[in-house]
Amino acid sequence: MSFDLVFFGGTGDLTWRKLMPALFQAFRHGKLPEGGRILAVARDEQTDERYREWLKERFREVDGAKRPSDEEFEKFAALIHYLCMDLSKPDSYQTLKDWLDARNADTVVLYLATSPHLFTGICHQLGAVGLNHDKVRVVLEKPLGHDLASAQEINRAVRSVFAESQAFRIDHYLGKPSVQNLMALRFGNALFEPLWRRESIANIQITLAERLGVGTRGAFYDGTGALRDMIQNHALQLLTMIAMEPPSSNDADAIRDEKLKVLRSLKPFTPESVGRDVVRGQYRAGNVEGVSVPGYLDEVKVPPDSHCETFVALRTEVNNWRWAGVPFYLRTGKRLAERDAQIVINFRPVPHKIFPGGGQANRLVIKLQPEDGLELQLLAQKGTGAGEQLTPVSLDLDFDKAFATQRVGAYERLLLDAIAGRLNLFVRSDEQEQAWRWVEPILDAWAADASGPRPYSAGSWGPAAASALVARDGFSWAEEQ
Repeated sequence: MSFDLVFFGGTGDLTWRKLMPALFQAFRHGKLPEGGRILAVARDEQTDERYREWLKERFREVDGAKRPSDEEFEKFAALIHYLCMDLSKPDSYQTLKDWLDARNADTVVLYLATSPHLFTGICHQLGAVGLNHDKVRVVLEKPLGHDLASAQEINRAVRSVFAESQAFRIDHYLGKPSVQNLMALRFGNALFEPLWRRESIANIQITLAERLGVGTRGAFYDGTGALRDMIQNHALQLLTMIAMEPPSSNDADAIRDEKLKVLRSLKPFTPESVGRDVVRGQYRAGNVEGVSVPGYLDEVKVPPDSHCETFVALRTEVNNWRWAGVPFYLRTGKRLAERDAQIVINFRPVPHKIFPGGGQANRLVIKLQPEDGLELQLLAQKGTGAGEQLTPVSLDLDFDKAFATQRVGAYERLLLDAIAGRLNLFVRSDEQEQAWRWVEPILDAWAADASGPRPYSAGSWGPAAASALVARDGFSWAEEQ
C-alpha cells in the first residue's frame, strides 16, 4: 500500500521529538508499509537534504536505544522530503496538492502538528484545493480547543471539509500498550467482568502524576492548566474505558458509542459541588529526588500572580445501574512525589470476616507508567500455625517482560493506525465535545473564585485537601494505604 504522510509543523518540537522517532521505530521494526513517503511542511526555505541533516542532528537527542545508526538513518531518510509552505497562502496548498497528485498514493495522511488555532484555516484551505477526497485522512493533535465553544468551532470546520470517518483526533494515551490492555483485560477474559460493578467495587482511582515542572513551557501551560491538559482528555478517556459497557464488537463506532454513554452518565458539576468535590493546587518550591526546585510562580514565562492550576483532584460518579454510588477519583499534577500513572480498582471487603487481619480489601492495580503491567493484591496465610493473620500478597505481571520483543510505542501505534485507517484508538467529535461539556462548570466556578489554587510543596502528593476529599468517603489514595 503506497501512502503519503504529511506533517504540518515539520520543524516543530512534536514532529522531531515524538513523530519522526516513532516513524523510525516503525521503519526499524518492519511495520511501516512499503511505498511510503514522509513530507515535512514548514515555513523555512530549505531542501530535502538540508532538512534531513537537520533532522539527523535532532535524532541525537532521542533516547539511546531508539536512536538510529548512521546506516539506519540513511535508509529512513530516503523516505523523507520537505516542502516550504506559508499556511496562510492558498497558493501553498495548491503546490502541496500538485506534489501529492504527481504520485497519487493509495492513502494520504495529513497530520496537523501545529497550534490548534491554525486547524480551522488549514482545513478550509485543504478543502478549497480538493485535498479532502476519499483517500485523505486528517489527524488533529491535542489540545482540541480551549473550551466547549472552541472545540465545537474546530469540529464544525473539520466537518465542513472532511467526513467524520476521515478525522483522526489523537490522544497519545490511547496508543500506550498498557491502555490498550484495558480493553483486553475486561473483554478478552471472563475473570473480571462479573465483578466489574458496584456490588463488588468500592471505589476507583485514576492517577496521572508527573515529577517534572512546566520547564520552558510556562507561557503555554499558564493558558492551559492541569484540568485542560490532562483531565479533559487523558483521564476521562481512561475513565470511559474502565466504566463502559461491553461493546457489541471491536468496531471503532461500537467502542466509541459505549464510551460516549459513560461521558453522558457522569454526575454533572454545579458551583456548589465544584467547591466540595474538586481540589485545585499549584506547586511551590520544594525538593524532588533530593534536588531543590522552584515554585510554579518562579518558572520561566509564568506571571507572578498566576492562578493556573498545576494539580487537580476530583470526585465523580457514573450515574447508571452498573456504577451507581461508586466514587471515581481522578488526580493529576506536576512536581509530585513520583512519576506514576495508574488505575486502582479497590474491591469491597469480605462481608463476614472469619480470619484475623482480614480487614484489608483486594485491589487490582493497572500500571500505565513508568511500569506497564497488572498487580492483583490478595490476602493469604503463610502457613506458620493456627490463628495466623492474613498477609497481603501480590500477583504481579510485567508486560514489558512478558512481551519483551518489539512492543509498539504510543505514537508509533497511532501513526500506523492512521495510515491503515483504523479509528478504534481515536476520539470521535461527540466524545470530545461531551468531555468539554462536563469539565466546563469547573472552569466557570474557578473563574468566579478569586481565592485561586491551594499551594503544595514540590515533591509532595499535592494539597492536603486532596487526601481529605477521599477520606470523606472513608477511603484513601493508594500510596496512603
